[in-house]
Amino acid sequence: MAETTKPAAASKAVSLPKEIFNVKVENHELVKLAYDAYLANNRLASATTLQRGEVRGGGKKPWKQKGTGRARFGSSRNPIWRGGGVVFGPRGNENYSKRLSTTSKRVALRQALTMANEAKKVVVMDFKTTGKTAEAAKFMVANKFDRKVLLVVDVKTPELIRATSNLQSTILIGAKYLSVYHILNADHIVLSTKSVPVIKDWLTKEVK
Repeated sequence: MAETTKPAAASKAVSLPKEIFNVKVENHELVKLAYDAYLANNRLASATTLQRGEVRGGGKKPWKQKGTGRARFGSSRNPIWRGGGVVFGPRGNENYSKRLSTTSKRVALRQALTMANEAKKVVVMDFKTTGKTAEAAKFMVANKFDRKVLLVVDVKTPELIRATSNLQSTILIGAKYLSVYHILNADHIVLSTKSVPVIKDWLTKEVK
């Protein structure tokens, strides 16, 4: 069954490390860069257009070269004609990804978690389930986790995935896969007890 412990009582069991949840945030520039990088790296280059040589038709010259008084054209698929090809349009092979160094990503995550903690969005409590969606829904209602909930665990078990997959406003994520995007968009961030040391080790680990 889902635990219905109040957030205030559960938060006292595990203290949040200050080097992660209480850092100095001088500006939000790095956080914005990490947020934009997440969106860019998940962007699909699905838009594509046809160039002049790929548009069907237009093989016949619209009119003779001279004597008509009109401009010279060799094909109705000219880019300036209606129904013609597109010049410099998307081809479906664009790369929109943006790169941030590992150090910058971790700094941005610490800053985002600090802002979330200052806004009192972060609580530490465990959620146990047999895999039923009703248990997860009852857990959210009992603890007044309305709107968007980010549930962070050390390991995503099949039971947790099955219990939360049908809750539209709940996102289940592993501790090592936290992103600035999910942190900033969440109204409530629920950390499991075992996820806290995982986050601490990950975000304070030196980059070799």
